[in-house]
Amino acid sequence: MSLFFERPDFGERAVLVHLKLNSETEPEDPREFEELVISAGGDPVEFITGSRSAPHAKLFVGTGKLDEIASAVNSSEAELVIFNHNLSPSQERNIEAELKCRVLDRTGLILDIFAQRARTHEGKLQVELAQLQHLSTRLIRGWTHLERQKGGIGLRGPGETQLESDRRMVRERIKAIQARLLKVRKQRAQGRRARVRAEVPAVSLVGYTNAGKSTLFNTLTQSDVFVADQLFATLDPTMRKLDIPEQGQVIFADTVGFISHLPHRLVDAFRATLEEAANATLLLHVVDAAAEDRATNIKRVEEVLKEIDAHKLPTLMVYNKVDLLEDGAPRIDRNAEGLPVAVWLSALNNQGLDLLLQAVAERLPGQFVHQILCLRPDHGALRASLYSHKAVLNEQVDETGRIKLEVKLPEIDFLRMLKGSGLKLEDLVAL
Repeated sequence: MSLFFERPDFGERAVLVHLKLNSETEPEDPREFEELVISAGGDPVEFITGSRSAPHAKLFVGTGKLDEIASAVNSSEAELVIFNHNLSPSQERNIEAELKCRVLDRTGLILDIFAQRARTHEGKLQVELAQLQHLSTRLIRGWTHLERQKGGIGLRGPGETQLESDRRMVRERIKAIQARLLKVRKQRAQGRRARVRAEVPAVSLVGYTNAGKSTLFNTLTQSDVFVADQLFATLDPTMRKLDIPEQGQVIFADTVGFISHLPHRLVDAFRATLEEAANATLLLHVVDAAAEDRATNIKRVEEVLKEIDAHKLPTLMVYNKVDLLEDGAPRIDRNAEGLPVAVWLSALNNQGLDLLLQAVAERLPGQFVHQILCLRPDHGALRASLYSHKAVLNEQVDETGRIKLEVKLPEIDFLRMLKGSGLKLEDLVAL
């Protein structure tokens, strides 16, 4: 799918640059930066660090640091320099001119990873939209010689309009993709309305990238969503139905992982996907319990949830990977009212999943029918439907052939069955 990134079959040798800036209130994590590069298929050969009070207006780094980067590029024969910061289009061009090699900033790096991971048609559209929006600010790069208002020898004629022609093509493509994504958005909204009408609760898994959401999703729903120990393994939302004891049918949705300072154009492009989280009945905030910066990751996810207006939804914390903790054991943490607020488990080792389902059932709204029903022999369709929903706790048949069933199931399911069979509850109880 990659429209703007041509990746070789082997890892590109890359020099990484990370500066500590006094002007930054929340600096980027250099370890996470290296993981991102490796996830993109890069081969980090040098890691250059430094500090400045503020970025250099023209080159982002100072001239001395630029010489150090140039030396590292030459000695390691690197093909690419990646900055753990967002560069302006002019800074990117100026650095490339000095280093004589490709330069990529943090947003471009994340876009490249997204381009590799997108699998569905919707996911590819979202990635292309984000790439085009990013590219539109950098389109000047290949056409600087055509931007002159007055043509010189060899520069007069149609060449003067080439850059504007390119920009117009990009704008038209952006509008076309936005229109298609709007259609996807409407389809998703229709699906959500249908679920609301059927009163099927939706549970969305959210969390920092690589927290183990997809492993948990696969284990719970017995699915085969792509899982890998890398950042942004999952981009496309996947939904599955699951029957939960004491609750009935629930829709589970696996969503894209969050990251610190997720670029705004990515949040905008993936809004159709993130709406699955914003419109959920309950959020499962999955956390890597063994991560050193666990508290920071939780805060960063909460920031993105606020950005998509999902921060006020009921949330159950899920601390995954307890098998990596010393004395880690599955458990449920409850608040003063006895309501579950956190579950500790290991999705990989299948530990504590029963506790999670119990906590989800307690946190989801729902009323149950627990009733003794008396069915005649001609009520076989209703009896079969009750059994298919695993709602029958006990069955007895008297001498007249009447069937006594003890049932327990969600009220909405029971009312739907009664309506389908043309019966009323009082008729079944009075028999």
